[in-house]
Amino acid sequence: MTTTPSPALDDVPIPTPEGTAAPAPAERRSRLLALDGLRLVAALMVCLYHYTGRGGTISESWHQSPSVVFPTLSRAAVYGCFGVQLFFVISGFVISMSSWGRTLGDFFRSRVSRLYPAYWVALVLVTAASLVLPAVIAPVRLDEFLVNLTMLQQPMGATRVLGVCWTLWAEVRFYALFALFVVVRGVTYRRVVLFCSVWVLALVLCRTTGNALTDQVLMPEYAPFFIGGLALYLIHRFGSDLLLWGIVAVSLLLGQSEATRGLWHRTGHSDLHRDPYVVVLIVTLSFAVVAAVALGWTRWASWRWLTTAGALTYPFYLVHEHLGWFVIRVLHRFLGLPSTATLGATVLTMLTLAWLIHRFVEKPFGPRLRRALKARKLSGA
Repeated sequence: MTTTPSPALDDVPIPTPEGTAAPAPAERRSRLLALDGLRLVAALMVCLYHYTGRGGTISESWHQSPSVVFPTLSRAAVYGCFGVQLFFVISGFVISMSSWGRTLGDFFRSRVSRLYPAYWVALVLVTAASLVLPAVIAPVRLDEFLVNLTMLQQPMGATRVLGVCWTLWAEVRFYALFALFVVVRGVTYRRVVLFCSVWVLALVLCRTTGNALTDQVLMPEYAPFFIGGLALYLIHRFGSDLLLWGIVAVSLLLGQSEATRGLWHRTGHSDLHRDPYVVVLIVTLSFAVVAAVALGWTRWASWRWLTTAGALTYPFYLVHEHLGWFVIRVLHRFLGLPSTATLGATVLTMLTLAWLIHRFVEKPFGPRLRRALKARKLSGA
């Protein structure tokens, strides 16, 4: 299991409640830098899960189960998959923030230019790795690679080149719902609250129908986390009120139920057990840390490096799984590096690769793609 990208805070306008003066730039950043740090924490949680908390291909890279290689760490890392839930709460918060005051076209261009450049590069890198060391990653066929360029391979039933991209499909569905029912008319407090309330009711009802289409559209297993994030942003923007905290509370209660039912048991990917009480605790903490940001309790977290941490999160998330397994096999099995040193070196290698993608792909080509999409609109007007 893997995690999902949230938009970088660097390209997000920081709105202010109506009738109030905009805070100074340093204050605006200090209020939300903690989200950048939380996103990297979530990505590292998922990374440790993929490297030390599950079985499958990674066991072949270590030459034995991670529970044997890291008997203590693996018992904690098995919960790393819940970094996904934290990502989704953050995503709800940031998407609400980034869409305020934007048109539907602006929203579409910002999402496309944010998601696709790094994603395409990650596809190329993983496909190349599959040809170099097919023991780690099955060789990717041309038709598989081409359909994966769309980011729609999962609903099309095609093989996923990037194992983590199932979360991108969840994000895309969230963006589509929010765009069609909120952004298209203009984002306001009332419309976001109505959207959250109707989505909660709809996802509860869809659980009684057993209809695969409504499950795909409404995403009952992930929706509570997005909804909770949306409500927490409204708390951040407009202040606390009972209605918003009620939405957060219902989202938490539904989310912990979905997470516990779906993930506490032993699976074919792991020989480690998850305690349902720990699952509930982690989900609760995921909501709590974003709530702390919403309430302004994290203003003290104003370190500059958090901006870099947030920028690295998405490319790191994209490349860490399959390419990390590749690096582990090379360092540990081929070069004989000790397991702990291999783990540290692999994480650092993936972070370095993420920085390179951010610096040489996302920064130059994201804005160019956004401008190109806007120019196309203007030329066709």
